[in-house]
Amino acid sequence: MSFVIAPLDVIKIRLQLQIHSLSDPLSVRDVNGPVYKGTLGTLKQILREEGVTGLWKGNIPAELMYLAYGSIQFSAYTYMSHILEGVPAPYTPHNSAISFISGATAGAAATAATYPLDLLRTRFAAQGKDRVYTSIIASVKHIAQHEGPKGFFRGLGAGVSQIVPYMGLFFASYESLKPVMADSPIPLPLGSSDAVAGVVASVLSKTAVYPLDTTRKRLQVQGPLRDRYVHRNIPTYTGVISTITRIWKHEGRRGLYRGLTVSLLKAAPASAVTMWTYERAMGIMLALDEKSAGV
Repeated sequence: MSFVIAPLDVIKIRLQLQIHSLSDPLSVRDVNGPVYKGTLGTLKQILREEGVTGLWKGNIPAELMYLAYGSIQFSAYTYMSHILEGVPAPYTPHNSAISFISGATAGAAATAATYPLDLLRTRFAAQGKDRVYTSIIASVKHIAQHEGPKGFFRGLGAGVSQIVPYMGLFFASYESLKPVMADSPIPLPLGSSDAVAGVVASVLSKTAVYPLDTTRKRLQVQGPLRDRYVHRNIPTYTGVISTITRIWKHEGRRGLYRGLTVSLLKAAPASAVTMWTYERAMGIMLALDEKSAGV
């Protein structure tokens, strides 16, 4: 799945890192890097300037990240849900609260554990025709040597600040929407209430926290090689609040939401497949548990 959506990731990252806008002619003056306009425009420009392989830059760390992230996320979600459901009455949290807390905890744990891979994916996707890093091993060595251990976790604050409300809102929305979708009198387009609920929950939660995702990407490409990425005019950012403030001041609301459309195109189907698979897997495991208990 991640291999298929990799081009959307690259397009999203390129748009998020772009500080200039075609609506403001002064912002593109003396810009050495490309000026992207929209999802299709960015796709065409990458193909023209970098070839097909340009759309899969950073795919290897992305594949590793998705594999690790998914297993950690759902393990943590299930574990935390069981703990909260076991709280004795009258202190047992409401179902929506259990979903929110479990989702937020799972997201934070998975994000922190896989963050170095996310950072590598961003840096490789931000490379243009001129390669900044020749390989994953070379990138790890260079970051460790010139930026230290902290270099692998640039923007982690924005990542956790984003993922905690995102996963909390996602799972709370999903659990609320699932029974509604199951009782829908209208035939569902994806053939499953789980998949449709996953799509809607993903769109709502992703849109709500997207500025923090843009902030994370801007912080991830900070470092000694910042001016060698495809956008050679990326400013120096230091913290989450100051980055958001600076983007808002110099680029407006558009700057915080660049790439949102392609992000939703990527996240919605991925969430549909993920939640459909999750529900089926949980159903199989519960059936096996009941069968074992009966024996």
